Amino acid sequence: MVQLVLVRHGESTANFDNTYTGWSDVDLTAHGRAQAHVAGQLIAASGLQFTAVHTSMLRRAIMTAYIIQDELHANWLPITKSWRLNERHYGALRGLNKDKTRALFGRQQVAQWRRSYTAEPPHLARAHHQRRYAHWPTSIIPPVRA
Repeated sequence: MVQLVLVRHGESTANFDNTYTGWSDVDLTAHGRAQAHVAGQLIAASGLQFTAVHTSMLRRAIMTAYIIQDELHANWLPITKSWRLNERHYGALRGLNKDKTRALFGRQQVAQWRRSYTAEPPHLARAHHQRRYAHWPTSIIPPVRA
C-alpha cells in the first residue's frame, strides 16, 4: 500500500514577521527548525518507511525536509524538488504585512486572493527571474502589471 505523508515547513521568518511569502525564498526561524525536528521525531516514532522525498524549490521547505531526513536517519533518500510544490505566488503582495494589507484592500478582497483558485492578487511590477526556475517554461512566472 502506498502512503503519502504531507508536512508543512516549520515557522519561517516571514511567518514570524506576518508577511506574505509565496515564492519569496525565506529561511526558517530557530522555532521553525525545532518544529521540523519534532515532526521528524514523530514520523520516526510512527515506524513509517519512506522511499522518496518531494519538496518545493523554496529554502524553508527544503530545510524542513533535510531536518526530518536527519531525524529519520534517511539522508540517503532521493529528494525531488519542483516548483509545483511551491506555495501560492502572492504577486505584488509578497513581503507586505498581512494585517496592513487587509486594512488597505479590505478583508474580503484579501480573503478572495488568498483562498480562491481563480482570483489573482495584484500583479508584480516586474518579473522576478531566478536561476532556480531557468529550465522551466517562463509561463510559470506570474504575470506583471501591464
